[in-house]
Formats: sequence, C-alpha cells, structure tokens
Amino acid sequence: MKIATLIITAALGCALIGPGAAIASPSASQVDPKAVDALAQMSAYLRSIPAFQITLQTQRDDVDVYGQLITLAGGAIYSVRRPNAFAINLNLPSLAARYVYDGKTVTVYDANARVYSSFQAPTTIRATLELAQQKYGVAVPLDDLFTWTEGDSRAKALTAAHYIGKSQVAGQTTSHYAFRQPGIDWQIWIADGPKPTPLRVVIVSSKDAARPQFRADLAWNTAPQFGPGLFTFVPPQNARAVDAPPSR
Repeated sequence: MKIATLIITAALGCALIGPGAAIASPSASQVDPKAVDALAQMSAYLRSIPAFQITLQTQRDDVDVYGQLITLAGGAIYSVRRPNAFAINLNLPSLAARYVYDGKTVTVYDANARVYSSFQAPTTIRATLELAQQKYGVAVPLDDLFTWTEGDSRAKALTAAHYIGKSQVAGQTTSHYAFRQPGIDWQIWIADGPKPTPLRVVIVSSKDAARPQFRADLAWNTAPQFGPGLFTFVPPQNARAVDAPPSR
C-alpha cells in the first residue's frame, strides 16, 4: 500500500460505525478548514527543513489465503538531503532493500536477491521519483514522505477532514486529525509546538471490504549529521548488477 497515494494520505475515521449503519455522503461541510490549515502548517514546516532523518516503525495488514487479516511489522530509515540526495534502508515484511540517490544516479538494491541496478536521474528528488515510477516501475515505499509538502494539491482531494483531539505519541503531545479522500481513509498525529512533524500515520483502504490498515510511527531528526559516504552506493560483497531495477 502506498502512503496519499499512500499517505501518506490517509486514515481511520474517528466514529465507530456498527454493522448496517448508514454512512452519509461527503459534502463540503465535512471538510473542516482548521484541519486543512493544520496540514498546511505542517507542510510549510517540512519545506523549511534542508535535511532530515526519519526512523519508522510500521505495521501493515495483509489478507492471507484464509481471508484473515494478518498484521506484519517492519521498519525503515529515511535519510534525506534536499534537493538532490536520499538514502533509504527498508526492512519490511516483503522487502529488504536500499535506495540511494546522489543527485545524478539512483541505485536500487534488493538485499534478498542480492542484486542491484542503477539509472540516470534528474537533479531533484521529486523529479527522480516521478521518473523512477513512470519509466522503470520503481516506487519507493512511503514516497509521500518526499511529497508531503504539497499541501494545496492534497487538500483538493479531501472529501472529509476533522480534528479529533490531543494525544500522546512517543511522549510528545500531538493534535490528532482524520481525513478522507477517494479510496482512502487516513489519520495523522501532528506534533504540537514549533516543529509540527507528523509522528504517526494510519491509512485504511476503503476500496477493500477487509479494510486493511497501514500504520507508521515516525521518529524525526531534523538536524542530522550525515557521513560523507551515505549517499554513495557501494555494492555488497557477492552482489551482482542487473539491467532492470527491481520494481516494487
């Protein structure tokens, strides 16, 4: 599942709906401007950060062959230096991989298959992600982390938005919001104070009757000290190069 495409845009509504309960059709009145403003403030802050590192703990529901929802845990570390470098280490239930972008080249390494592939890339993160998806079929998991700053375009997709209340996430006080857009319900917990980072995201597919859920808890370092070789890919021993990037 992608995070607004994926999220990282998403979430669970706050109301408990019993079997057979009717769900009203969304209207403009269901989009609270204050909830949209909270996203805009978060987006403005994220745009102001020249570099960051996020450690994620994730939980994702899959429907098994018996039709039962199974929750799978994973983790990831995203190291980002705007406008033209990132290194992503993923340890997810279905994927152990590394993505490295140095401003000129993207390398995708599949740790399970021990293969990697590289392709020439544009000079910005956003353009690189678009090229990777459109030309090579490579989608970086949780890629909304790089486009979350597009607050205006996200707001236009919302069919419902409202404030739920205050909540504690990892010892920090947050404001909890719920949103809805076509195909996705989502919730977000935004840190209170001068650094309104998203600390938790929950996304539910409204297209699937099983309503599988994705959850990510995010620990932010907004002043990271990156080592000189972080954004350079060095093939592990016994890894082999392949022509096509491993697509996900």
